Amino acid sequence: MVEQAEIRVVRQGGSKITFREPVISSDSRFLLCASGHTVKVFSTVTEECVQELRGHTDLVTGVLLRPSNHLQVYSCSADGTVRLWDFTDGILIRTYVIGYPIFSIFASASHDGVVFIVTASQRDNRSDAFQLVAVHLPACADQLVETTELSAVLGDVSANPAAIAFGRAGEYLASANGSQLEVYFFKKKKSHRFSLKDENKNGGRNTLTCVACHPTDDCVATGHEDGKIRLWRNFSHRKEYTYSTLHWHHGAVASLRFTPEGSNLLSGGLESVLVQWRYEQESQRNFLPRLGAAITHIAVSPDGSRFCTSHSDNKITIIQSCVKVSSIIQGLVTGDEVQTDLMVDPRSKALVLNGKPGHLQFYSLQRDKLLFNLDIVQQEFIHQSGLDQYQVVRAAFDGSGSWLATVEERKQKAAEVEVNLKLWAFDDHTQSFVLNTTIAAPHEARISGLCFDPAAGSRTAVLVSSSADGHFKAWRLAAPPAHTDDEGASWSCDFVGAYHGLVPGCCSFSADGSLLAVSFQEVVTVWSPASWELLATLSQPPGDVRNLCFGRLSCSKYLLGTTTKLLCCWNLLTCSLEWSTSMEVSLLLADPLSENMAAFCHQDGSADLFVFKPSEPLPLFSQKAVCPGRVTRAVFAPREVMLESCEESSQWLNRSRLYFLTPQMDLLTFSTKAEEQSLLASSKQLVIDDAVAMTPFYLLLGKHQRSGAEAPAGGPSSGSPALPQSSAAVRELLQTPAHVLPAASFLCSAFLESLLISVTDDREETGPADQEMESEKEEEEEGSDEETGAGGTRPEEAPSGGAQTEGAAPGLTRTQVRELRRVRKLDHSWLARILDS
Repeated sequence: MVEQAEIRVVRQGGSKITFREPVISSDSRFLLCASGHTVKVFSTVTEECVQELRGHTDLVTGVLLRPSNHLQVYSCSADGTVRLWDFTDGILIRTYVIGYPIFSIFASASHDGVVFIVTASQRDNRSDAFQLVAVHLPACADQLVETTELSAVLGDVSANPAAIAFGRAGEYLASANGSQLEVYFFKKKKSHRFSLKDENKNGGRNTLTCVACHPTDDCVATGHEDGKIRLWRNFSHRKEYTYSTLHWHHGAVASLRFTPEGSNLLSGGLESVLVQWRYEQESQRNFLPRLGAAITHIAVSPDGSRFCTSHSDNKITIIQSCVKVSSIIQGLVTGDEVQTDLMVDPRSKALVLNGKPGHLQFYSLQRDKLLFNLDIVQQEFIHQSGLDQYQVVRAAFDGSGSWLATVEERKQKAAEVEVNLKLWAFDDHTQSFVLNTTIAAPHEARISGLCFDPAAGSRTAVLVSSSADGHFKAWRLAAPPAHTDDEGASWSCDFVGAYHGLVPGCCSFSADGSLLAVSFQEVVTVWSPASWELLATLSQPPGDVRNLCFGRLSCSKYLLGTTTKLLCCWNLLTCSLEWSTSMEVSLLLADPLSENMAAFCHQDGSADLFVFKPSEPLPLFSQKAVCPGRVTRAVFAPREVMLESCEESSQWLNRSRLYFLTPQMDLLTFSTKAEEQSLLASSKQLVIDDAVAMTPFYLLLGKHQRSGAEAPAGGPSSGSPALPQSSAAVRELLQTPAHVLPAASFLCSAFLESLLISVTDDREETGPADQEMESEKEEEEEGSDEETGAGGTRPEEAPSGGAQTEGAAPGLTRTQVRELRRVRKLDHSWLARILDS
């Protein structure tokens, strides 16, 4: 086996943008949120991602504006570092190494140079024990800084960032954990604890879920599981505290936030409604309903002009002062379960899977953006627990992306399952899919397999579905009968197949569409789609076949299948078992652009990956414990630009990229070290648009100079004066943000020297050949004025015919010729006026 250290599992594309509370910039122009291993910066107006801050090597767990500089932001991660960024330019300013995984980060304007982080408690061996630690950030110019001054502030805190808040500009902080509220006073260096009963008289749970502190008043608001909000006052005295109760939410309160001036309190939860409470006039409430999904976080801009809410469907809604929704930033929707397979749309190369209830979402992995949702069920979804509604359970594309097949199911109590098979045609005019055919009850039981013939054209498309009713059916696109009024073609059943009363499972077409494999429990049957003739049957040791996959390209003669304990490979030319190996494969899939195949295996509570070719005995790549749990959803997505990797262990990633879903619904992929370094380097480059005017600052970057160097030697640029070359001093001045540069007096001399053009250096670099070419060019420009003598020869040239004749004038040197030209060009009219007078 080759060395595997160059490839690692990363979150790239489709990461959750609602994992932590987002941050709005001071001018309300940008929104920052943690997204996997990166921090994304979105425009609040265009909803586009304008920057992506890369540098962390593990999950980013918090984003925080720096109190002393509104253009900088802190980020913390499970990799044990705190990083300081200039988020407008996307530049990493400094990295502080903490050494412990960080779960959240806080800061206060009254604590300059200090950040507060939540880490695992070192004194308590419990996995759910956390502590709040103050980290003093050293003031130095180094890029990588080791932090040594750490002090514990509070023990036994919650890892949820919503359970900790600072009040009165950092005079105290409030921490909620379980049914207990703790308030810590920094000046007194002591804390008061206030406890509630776990359950109230009505049976509701008093567990605290979130906390918020008033910016100017001594008031702490806490949210509870029973939907109540409590406002705590007079908490500076342990025994004289009071609280009042507000109640509107019928579910747990997920987030609380005071506005910057403290006049309003915002709350949200399962109801998808943002509630605005008037402070000290709590009977006055405003509502912003129908936000689409449960609210998980609430954030307010420093100027109070914009609010934003994070939602359980990986969506961030930006709101203008609780009046109207101004923009929506939608991420990849995964929910609690993905029932369809992960698919790639052949047209848009977008990732397709379950999205909102009853929808399929088309998500661009390259742009990391949701393209659109396709409504499959076409019924209003009712958010009510225990209500049986239609769900999209299967989907498949044909080879060209012209057709989409979907299966929707609804299981009612004491009734048979309702199944609908829908065929969708791609409309070039609307650039979306339009419903073509609906087949009610295509089978008498649930559909277990669905696949298109990948080689068939859009006019002769074939779809195969298998079901637990003991049959598989072939559906073919046919033209409408002549006596009907239908204009377009529709789908109808072309063949019904079965095998000895066994229940079919999965089905798969070969790459050229000449073979169809259908598993019937322990037996694999091979059929000819041209005549629907049974060609062969393949058997193996006991166990139902769960996955079927044909080989590609040079390995097209192989058919692979999996059972609970075996991975088998059959040779279709000899109809015999080629090889088998003992492993519990949870998912098997083939790369459509190569011979490679990927198998996810479940072992010791985690998922292992093996990448191999069916024709070779050893795997190309293997990695243990890529994620905890069992992987059941994955897909090979083609790359836009092919990688030029020479490492044997990473060549399987050159054409396609493997994405997979973890049981926690995280979308992960594999990346090489070289690929990550190129992404990091590209994010640090200062890019100038070609439409930028030719200003001196534009020329200082040396871009114009480089383009001039690429021009031909005799081109127009060869005669233009040399422009100042790019230097380290100029690059440092232009690529470093102004607010982190040293004083101008330190940079002035270096900057002025970089603007100077050295005349002697230019002359030394210009050789005799260049001078001669320049001289000859000047002579050609002079034309007939340069001709002297009867023969029309130039003064410096000898007459044709060999040696100089006796009465001819002696030849002039080049210096004399240039001086003669200069004298001829002088204006002598002043002398003529003197003589005339």
